[in-house]
Amino acid sequence: METNRMNLVDLGPAAAGMARLAEGVGDVRLGDPTPCPEYAVRDLLAHVIGLSTAFRDAARKDLGPTTDTDPRKATLVLRDDWRTALPRRLEELVTAWSVPAAWEGGTRAGGVALPAAIAGRFALNELLVHGWDLARATGQDYDPDGASLRVSYGLLEATVDDGGRGGPFGPVVEVPEQAPLLDRVIGLSGRRPDWAPDSAR
Repeated sequence: METNRMNLVDLGPAAAGMARLAEGVGDVRLGDPTPCPEYAVRDLLAHVIGLSTAFRDAARKDLGPTTDTDPRKATLVLRDDWRTALPRRLEELVTAWSVPAAWEGGTRAGGVALPAAIAGRFALNELLVHGWDLARATGQDYDPDGASLRVSYGLLEATVDDGGRGGPFGPVVEVPEQAPLLDRVIGLSGRRPDWAPDSAR
């Protein structure tokens, strides 16, 4: 059966953005706060390595500890070799999801069974939103591509509870409809688009 090409999403731009941001993180910033209250920069970087590994294996249908562990229960320790490990994992993630068969059938990620086409979109969304987290935490510019933004917005908007405005990552932060698409994605992810490091101290 031929894969429905409409299911395929290119994770390359979001992964490249994350790699660029990580390269710009100096060691002195590793203890700084991020928009994720429970994460310092070092924790966020460790989380990105972990999620890249998990979603890589989800694409390969290589199911086991990496795909079945709830990320909220994972112990985050930033590897000493993170500056080489992170770009390598990101490259492997992009390669895994560039295979059409990765988008077929079902898989697991974070201990949750879901259609592979949705898992791939969650992988992209994780990269995009955590890219914003890292950029804000470390004072770097961030301008993700429009196609990735539209995928993230569609995914998050479809998962919002219209009654309580709760999303998969916490209560939605309401953002004006005329706001930039990135701000609207960030609001749907439960973050304040105007977050700054000073507000976390």
